[in-house]
Amino acid sequence: MKHARSKRVRAESAASAIPADMRNNPRYAAIVVDVKTGRTLYEASPEALRHPASITKVMTLYLLFEQLQAGRLSMATELPVSAHAASQSPTKLGLRAGQTIRVDDAIKGMVTRSANDAAVVVAEALAGSESNFAAYMTRKARALGMARTTFVNASGLPDSRQITSAHDLAILGMAIQKRFPQYYRLFSTRSFVYRGRPIPGHNRLLGSVEGVDGIKTGYTNASGFNLLTSVKRNDRQLVAVVMGGRSAASRDMVMRRLIDAYLPVAYAGNAVDRSSTQVARAELPNDAEPMAAPPRPPVVRPAVVAEAPKARQAAPVAAPMPPEIVGDAAPASAPQARPQPVPAKPVMAFAAPSTPSMRWVQGLQPVTTAPATPPVRAGQSSESSPDTTATVQNVRTVAVTRDSVALAAPQRSGWIIQIGAADSEGAARQLLSSAKAAGNKALSSARPFTETVSRNGSTLWRARFAGFSDQNQAQSACSALKAASFACVAVKL
Repeated sequence: MKHARSKRVRAESAASAIPADMRNNPRYAAIVVDVKTGRTLYEASPEALRHPASITKVMTLYLLFEQLQAGRLSMATELPVSAHAASQSPTKLGLRAGQTIRVDDAIKGMVTRSANDAAVVVAEALAGSESNFAAYMTRKARALGMARTTFVNASGLPDSRQITSAHDLAILGMAIQKRFPQYYRLFSTRSFVYRGRPIPGHNRLLGSVEGVDGIKTGYTNASGFNLLTSVKRNDRQLVAVVMGGRSAASRDMVMRRLIDAYLPVAYAGNAVDRSSTQVARAELPNDAEPMAAPPRPPVVRPAVVAEAPKARQAAPVAAPMPPEIVGDAAPASAPQARPQPVPAKPVMAFAAPSTPSMRWVQGLQPVTTAPATPPVRAGQSSESSPDTTATVQNVRTVAVTRDSVALAAPQRSGWIIQIGAADSEGAARQLLSSAKAAGNKALSSARPFTETVSRNGSTLWRARFAGFSDQNQAQSACSALKAASFACVAVKL
């Protein structure tokens, strides 16, 4: 008991050591959460509405990780760069319209440089337009329990409607680790090389504070300097958020003090049931939803410099504020007007009506999702409905099990591998093409082919590779594809 009391006293003393100019800063908000118990150890205006700035990209990456995990994309997939994406304000990678960028480079660009152009490339590739993608971001936020968060863009560039709270960002910081441990490690990237250029990161706590493994910085004039951090040390783990710093250095200093104060009092042991704790209230969705056009949630007006009022629905808002630099550096010059968005052609058939989509859920029975939301009628407000320049067909979930693979009459003999099934032969061949590129040497002698099978009165096209001499070669190919985030099963016909 005495030891526990001394820990609490030390934590309270350290928290009180936060500089008065930060505590008195009207934009300051913070929270520290014990990940293993879900309990809040420290908070300052945790529910107040704030602008997330580039921490927005954590949700952009959450949705991208869903598509990787579902097998719709691989790290090697090339994403097209539109004029709208290339025109984003700094910070960015300097992408040019007509180029492509690999998924892994787009991820690292967002994690390190906080590249706004890369964020928009991902949004357009997955949902057809940035506004449509933003509606999905908000919908996912609600599913995770982020009740006070609204997204209107994928990058965090300034917009008065883009709001969140320290509490909501803590939920996101915990959720992305729990759902995607295999991809979360990318948030520890401190630098990478893109097209021969070294790209350094903004997160100064990586490598300087023991146990910090990510995750994201953010800055705009309206938000101040923000930081979402995860730290693991001595069998303890915290997720902490600091928002509204007057400088990157002062923000980082506050985060260091919060870590030093509260990590020693965090729970050391196995994770406990968090169903009744203060932060971890929502179950994580199990599967990636198709990128259809969902109803846009009500827009909540921010009260950025004071405690937040209760959320209320607002009328359509005027155009966003002019863009300003988002990152860890203040803007060097007056921002220029942004051009109108130009929707990009979606990658992997997620959004174009002419091309069906695919989902993978291993070991489950096939199911069908509801149809996509109808297009907006003429004269309908874009605030009440998302941009529907791109919608999706019905999406089918296909189990990948040995039993389901063996249902159709075989068209090849020997060992084959199956990586998916789609509603059209073209979509199946597109999946095979992406897998062939990702599999590299493991598929160098493999022969791609499609094969039809009837399911509940519908026809599916299986995406398969033949040409494996034995079980070991087929399973080796599957291992290479799984490492590239594809689903795969080896079967002898």
